[in-house]
Amino acid sequence: MSHFFRAFFSFGVAALLIFMPLTKTAQAAPVNSDQMSASEFFELGVDKAQQEKYAPAKAYFTQAIKLKEDFDAAYSNRCLVYLKLRNYTKAIEDCTQAAQLNPDNREAYLNRGLANYRLGQYQAAIFDYSQVTKLKSDDHRAYYNRGLAHFELKDYTAAIADYEQILNKNQWPSDLPLADIYNDRGLAQLMLNNLPGAIADFDQAISLNNSDHRAFYNRACACHTVGDYRGAIRDFSLALQLDPNHAEAYVNRGLIRHQLGYQQAAMSDLKAASQHFQQQGNTTAYQQTLDLIERLQNLLQLSEQSAIG
Repeated sequence: MSHFFRAFFSFGVAALLIFMPLTKTAQAAPVNSDQMSASEFFELGVDKAQQEKYAPAKAYFTQAIKLKEDFDAAYSNRCLVYLKLRNYTKAIEDCTQAAQLNPDNREAYLNRGLANYRLGQYQAAIFDYSQVTKLKSDDHRAYYNRGLAHFELKDYTAAIADYEQILNKNQWPSDLPLADIYNDRGLAQLMLNNLPGAIADFDQAISLNNSDHRAFYNRACACHTVGDYRGAIRDFSLALQLDPNHAEAYVNRGLIRHQLGYQQAAMSDLKAASQHFQQQGNTTAYQQTLDLIERLQNLLQLSEQSAIG
């Protein structure tokens, strides 16, 4: 497989963001804002946030904070809004304030960790998730997200250890993304060249969720690494059935087909990949795919000329 078109592993941060409102009563018609309390502004902010109306939600949480400067829940929830708005610097500021006002606020540390992760500040994210585990030793969200941060730092052993803090439990919460955890542990195993362990994890991820193209794609990469080219083609094909726009899967399947001598199918895959890269605006990958197609076409022409000669 081409050194450029290696496995493009993909995984997602566990965005288990939960709005934590105060106990609410039925919401009456809005009153004059001059007469509203901090708690009332806070409840309006929660309502708007749950409706995904983040700009007014932020404004309401800000009003609550103006009326009550030590309102840690308002800071914590405004942090969530900033996360949704992708303003990660402001999210960190709010979560820091919430944690200072209430050091037992696990959500503040959890969400500050997510903001740090999104900014590429992985060591800071690991610190935040570790604070969560100190407050609650079985918070699976913190272990999972900390594992992702360790993965980004290429500390694959630490990532696996975090994932296993969850997977070794006898019982799991209903909201636990087990398939994602097995998939991500499989990636860490693959990076450590533990190919049997990686494939076993991808198998488990697929058994739990057979509609996730990532697990099929990653298992295909593992199959290719162990020389199971037929298995790799099978899994790249299944990944493409689930995500027909996955350009990297076309590239990798095309290269394997080229290795196996299926030149027409290989060219078809590479041309499809180039089209998808172009549609995605990935000009670098698009041009490199075109260069790859040209090199393979030249090799085929030389091979045909040699055969004729």
